Amino acid sequence: MNALSELTAAERDRILAKTARFNPPPPVLADGRRELIGLTREEITASLAEIGEPAFRTKQIWHWVYHQGVTDFTRMSSIAKPLQAKLAEHFIIGRPEAAMVQTSSDETRKFLFRFRDGQEAETVYIPDPVADRGAVCISSQVGCTLSCKFCHTGTQTLVRNLGAAEIVGQFMAARDSYGEWPSPRGETPRLLSTIVLMGMGEPLYNYDNVARAMRIAMDGEGIGLSRRRITLSTSGVVPMMDRCGDELAVNLAISLHAVTDELRDDIVPLNRKYPIKELIAACRRYPAASNARRITFEYVMLKGVNDSTAEAHELVRLIAGIPAKVNLIPFNPWPGSKYETSTPAAIDAFAKIVMDAGFSSPVRTPRGRDILAACGQLRTESAKAGRQS
Repeated sequence: MNALSELTAAERDRILAKTARFNPPPPVLADGRRELIGLTREEITASLAEIGEPAFRTKQIWHWVYHQGVTDFTRMSSIAKPLQAKLAEHFIIGRPEAAMVQTSSDETRKFLFRFRDGQEAETVYIPDPVADRGAVCISSQVGCTLSCKFCHTGTQTLVRNLGAAEIVGQFMAARDSYGEWPSPRGETPRLLSTIVLMGMGEPLYNYDNVARAMRIAMDGEGIGLSRRRITLSTSGVVPMMDRCGDELAVNLAISLHAVTDELRDDIVPLNRKYPIKELIAACRRYPAASNARRITFEYVMLKGVNDSTAEAHELVRLIAGIPAKVNLIPFNPWPGSKYETSTPAAIDAFAKIVMDAGFSSPVRTPRGRDILAACGQLRTESAKAGRQS
């Protein structure tokens, strides 16, 4: 291991140790039953062994939970009724509670999910207006630790990490809402076709739980989403980007939003720890990046802040040689925000420079603005226990 990789590994360990204190409650209920969602196959096998059941039951249970989407052991028809009752004594198949569901005029749907300890996070389903499918925007934390100035979630302090069950459970609960069980196979159309980890929180500051949840989502005998159908968005936790690429190799989206350290230090404070030069170098190392699977650079368009043609040219220079596309995101206002959305003319001029340089540069159509479900608008009233006034 060279000096650079040793430093990176040490930084990863430091990040995981620092964020571990925000980890979720254990998946064991007050009555002693254990939550099956979020367990690995190996953990299910070990838990079954504790109650005297053989390992082959794991495959049966996995099929019923993740392919069929059942939440009731009595619906597991391939399992005898005495064992159904025994499983119900020791385990539970849970879902986050939908405390509120709102549907936008453009059919975007926002869920306020409440977890077992009463904490809440928001999830958004964004239907594709052309194809009969869409993306589920999933949260990885209650609140956020990054405080990006243009983001409503950043005004809410980090409460805690979400567990693997709570992360994949958001997708499963959304599927419940749309009746999309059993899991579609092969080329069968999926209404909920994509997971984007772009909701509340920084996924790479909750890497272990996110990785566990996404491995469950990618398992071919259950939910069966391809890694090409999963995108993880990060503000640039550089050491964890390397680990994510090595272990998950899902699509990567970078919340860039500025092309100079001076501005990015201000609007994306994480830049003070991992400046643009280090972030772009990590993008060049990302093993899943290719012409077929480009890295997405997300760039929120803030009027008079980061939307000049000079900044567009600098963006092109920064990402030169990276298989990439640039999503330009018109700023979505939220109560108390100090920024304004760039003018259509400024956005068009910026996009043209990027496109002329050979990079796809779509302008994201705001979805769900009327229910505060658009990019940068998510926030809940959850607070750390004992700190409510």
